[in-house]
Amino acid sequence: MFEAGSPRLFTLPPGADFAAALVAGLKERVAGDPPEAMASVELYVNSGRMLKAVRECFLASGAGYLPRLRLVTDPFLPPDEAMPAAIPPLRRRLELTQLIAGLLNAQPDLAPRAAIYDLADSLANLIDEMQGEGVPPEALSALDVSDHSAHWKRAQDFLSIVTPFFTGESPPDAEARRRMAVKALARRWQSSPPSHPVLIAGSTGSRGTTALLMQAVAALPQGAIILPGVDGDMPQSAWAELDDALTSEDHPQFRFRRLMELCGQSPADLRPWIPCSPPAPERNRLISLSLRPAPVTDRWLTEGQHLPDLVLAAQGMTLIEAPSPRAEALAIALVLREAAETDREVALVTADRLLARQVVAALDRWGITPDDSAGQPLGVSAPGRFLRHVAALFGEKLTVETLLVLLKHPITSSAEGRGPHLLFTRALELHLRRHGPLFPTVDALSAWAAGHKDPSAQVWAKWIGDAVCGLDLGRSRQLADHVARHRALAEALARGPWSEATGALWEREAGQAASAVIEDLAREAENGGAMTAAEYRDLFTSLTNQTEVRQSISVHPRIRIIGTREARECRADLVILGGLNDGVWPRLPSPDPWLNRQMRKAAGLLLPERQIGLSAHDYQQAVAAREVILTRALRDAEAETVPSRWINRLTNLMAGLPDRNGPDALTAMRDRGQRWLDLARVLERPDAPSPPAPRPAPRPPVALRPRKLPVTGISRLIRDPYAIYARYILRLYPLDPLRPAPDALARGSILHLILERFMREQVEETAEMARLRLLSIADDVLAKEAPWPAARALWRARLERVAPAFVARERAAEGTPLILEERGAIRLPDLDFTLTARPDRIDEQPDGLLHILDYKTGAPPTKKQQEKFDKQLLLEAAMAERGGFAALGPRQVARVTYVGLGAGAKIESTEIAADLLDRVWNELLALIRQYGRQDQGYASRRAMFGERQAGDYDHLARFGEWDMSDPPSAFTLTAESAE
Repeated sequence: MFEAGSPRLFTLPPGADFAAALVAGLKERVAGDPPEAMASVELYVNSGRMLKAVRECFLASGAGYLPRLRLVTDPFLPPDEAMPAAIPPLRRRLELTQLIAGLLNAQPDLAPRAAIYDLADSLANLIDEMQGEGVPPEALSALDVSDHSAHWKRAQDFLSIVTPFFTGESPPDAEARRRMAVKALARRWQSSPPSHPVLIAGSTGSRGTTALLMQAVAALPQGAIILPGVDGDMPQSAWAELDDALTSEDHPQFRFRRLMELCGQSPADLRPWIPCSPPAPERNRLISLSLRPAPVTDRWLTEGQHLPDLVLAAQGMTLIEAPSPRAEALAIALVLREAAETDREVALVTADRLLARQVVAALDRWGITPDDSAGQPLGVSAPGRFLRHVAALFGEKLTVETLLVLLKHPITSSAEGRGPHLLFTRALELHLRRHGPLFPTVDALSAWAAGHKDPSAQVWAKWIGDAVCGLDLGRSRQLADHVARHRALAEALARGPWSEATGALWEREAGQAASAVIEDLAREAENGGAMTAAEYRDLFTSLTNQTEVRQSISVHPRIRIIGTREARECRADLVILGGLNDGVWPRLPSPDPWLNRQMRKAAGLLLPERQIGLSAHDYQQAVAAREVILTRALRDAEAETVPSRWINRLTNLMAGLPDRNGPDALTAMRDRGQRWLDLARVLERPDAPSPPAPRPAPRPPVALRPRKLPVTGISRLIRDPYAIYARYILRLYPLDPLRPAPDALARGSILHLILERFMREQVEETAEMARLRLLSIADDVLAKEAPWPAARALWRARLERVAPAFVARERAAEGTPLILEERGAIRLPDLDFTLTARPDRIDEQPDGLLHILDYKTGAPPTKKQQEKFDKQLLLEAAMAERGGFAALGPRQVARVTYVGLGAGAKIESTEIAADLLDRVWNELLALIRQYGRQDQGYASRRAMFGERQAGDYDHLARFGEWDMSDPPSAFTLTAESAE
């Protein structure tokens, strides 16, 4: 196939259909040979996708023999070459986990224990890289780190633990075995070169093992390398600048320069595989110049004058600079939709998986499902999430939130009885939200089930209690025990209380992948040692996030979403390069906890910029398509974004070449992109603008208006009448949170319990004894009612601070408590209305008059606030004088007092004047009478304490669409609409 002595490095330009050109060149070279000559060709390609594309090109060209297709990552060895099996990656990772755990036990300041599995991953990658690049452990131990920080010295010392993995004492890793196979193959070829052609196509040789194989193939009599996306527009001077990895590793052509050196070739020795013109040669020249190595970008000024007219070069390019990621995704979706309508093949190339998911979601509105090559991580699939929720049960107290998240998962009780399960879950949720406990127990679940009208609720509650309660024991276990418990609990929850099957847990692709992860863990568990439940949870989460799952679904045959590495196999009429922001494409190099940049260079390892260089090569090939659209978002959710360095270079170069019409070409690119942004904006715009909602003041029928309110409800009726309408007429009650917070309401309730117990246990004691008794009661109540350790300590400290003043005030008080937290009520017969109250405390003074007290953890209301709005105590006093408390009968009230227990312990006391309570009572009658009229509406936020004060029903009133300066908009409701 090849003449003796001829160069063995061939190229294809960026933008060429690599698979088609490769097949065309092979057919051309065997055109005069017998048909079976093609079967003797041994062809190594860079990926499974490329292998598939090459096979499709052969099949499309008609009947004939195929070459022997192989992957560069799986070199063929004859049966007589004995090669040990590679160690499973999980086993190696578990071994490294044990070593790193020992390191952190000895040096806990090196990293948190939660980072064990991330460190094991990075160390496994380092070992893989050392084996692939042929770097022995001695190269690391020989590094001079005297001028580096102490961290790198400690890391260097620890890396001595990897030595056994290179001495043959343990089975080889996959990369080590691959390098052994390549060396064995190279020795065999050197002693007995094959007579048939051996070719490697599509690889850049960026990894040491692959470069070693390519070097061996290039030395064969009938060996050849076909390189993808070689820049034929780079001058020799630019190639010469790619001699230092520290400054050139991030260039897209750097790997080819290094490969040429390994093969004893120079850029002048490169030959085209076949005469092949790229789709846009003018654009290739522009992109080539924009990607010049950083030290020589000053040549833009001289070489830029020799570029063709940039309007022609940029004719097939569009630049979309969207204001947000959502706008970018929608613009891309519109492009894909148009391609689907015109039957064009289009590919979205992006490194941003979030952008890809947004595009898929946008396409769903038109029923278009693209062929997404990436799939999704197992950890975000239904079985993956379910198993992660189950793993989170071990070693932690069961909370309401954790329990409900698990019960509502679609896999829970999926075998049988899903309907009753959801009904019971809803009923249990409402009960736990309103009544607790915060940490459900078997007894609490049984008590709830006993009060349920359906007898099967007891079976259901027992199933839950037996499965998920009592799993908070935090002792370490062997990995095998963790896996067995995890699998057993997951299957028990999936089958439910009425079946023996495992439901949807192990079904479909995601379930099968989850089962494979569990089985792998069980198989290799003996290498994992003992670990806590939290460490097992971290391990399992890491494994699920590393496992990709592709669902078997029907996709559009001409719309694809692919990763950047697949750009060289892209065969599409239109290519969209999405997410071109720095940190996304290219991604920033991952931090390396073991070796810094200089140490890597000295050891002969790959530099962090290697990945940027590979991404640059992917970009250079993708942007060379016949028609290309470049997209980026100007802002993300947090701040303005930085454009990708390649977009920056391209736009700066074009803007600086007015003689070649660069600014005009750049403006035309942006104008073409603006068209798609305008379409996206029109698509998002509603058919008709919705006017803002007015400030509501509903007027429900008088018959439906509340006939009973507490004294605190009167204050709310004055300040926010709409809240009374929503609560007592619409019967909408604020839903208690899943995770109760230590807020002011909880603090006030707990404080009232403490003070009530303290008052009820009146004993003869000194001030110090009373203080200690108060704090003892506080400790007991806080332990039972406050499940927040930090808040518990803070509230206790605050109470301890005010306790001496409180005790002193109580001892100085002359009154005797008559009522503590007891209900009272009084009926207003003329208005058919009942007023209720539950005062904190009512004392009888020595003169027989009453003193009503209310404890406030916050600031007590001022006298003016009590006069106009907060009438709670004054109304309780009026009730007491009218016999509203049955235990007291009609009694005269001397004064009412708000006792502040917060900072400053402020006391707001009001002496009851002769006409004060009559005036308050008449105001109450007038207020109730006014709301008994049909024309009186319940205005929202009528007189709130502050504009920023939130109300329970602000969202229902659409507060925010109107403000406090808007007048209330009254509207009359019928009985049907109010209900």
